[in-house]
Amino acid sequence: MPDERRAEILRTAARIALEEGLERITLRRVADELGVRPGLIGHYFPAADALVAEAFTDAATKERDTLLPADEEGLAPIDRLARFLVRLADGTYLDLSRLWLNARHLSRFKEGLRDAVGAQETVTRTALTALIEAGVAAGEFDTDDALGAALHILVTVDGLGSYANADADIRLDHPTLDDMAITTAERELGLDRGTLRARL
Repeated sequence: MPDERRAEILRTAARIALEEGLERITLRRVADELGVRPGLIGHYFPAADALVAEAFTDAATKERDTLLPADEEGLAPIDRLARFLVRLADGTYLDLSRLWLNARHLSRFKEGLRDAVGAQETVTRTALTALIEAGVAAGEFDTDDALGAALHILVTVDGLGSYANADADIRLDHPTLDDMAITTAERELGLDRGTLRARL
């Protein structure tokens, strides 16, 4: 039961983080959402900063697991990469982009969150690098620097994510931005333009 309650608290805090922002996570807010006293939340998370860091980790992990799902590990690396990048490009993960933008900003002031952001960046970078290495080994990608290619792709994704908070009426709308991470990956991996979308 204590583990279930702790997981419920984390799920609630992660949902608040994705929908409203990490700064909206307080012991009182989570307690109100769950219909309990703040003291119960404080029993599991004595400091709100620890709850914020774990909520970010929970949300980022779950979102990454939907971007690179385990049940697709049997697919060819080029198909996994195509699905990963198209999912990111289609706008479904706007809340995730906002979460990362929010987390990076707040991590300047919160050491626990800074550690969590760094850990999640490492997990994502490692997973993407391994995917690229598998694609090279399968003869699908052409690069002698899988980590460098992964960094180009992830920095492009992060750069695009920096626009996540712009309202639709002021957001720059240009076709180049729509598939920028996809075209970056194709360039870095020696693929013809349009190859990744054509895999779907």
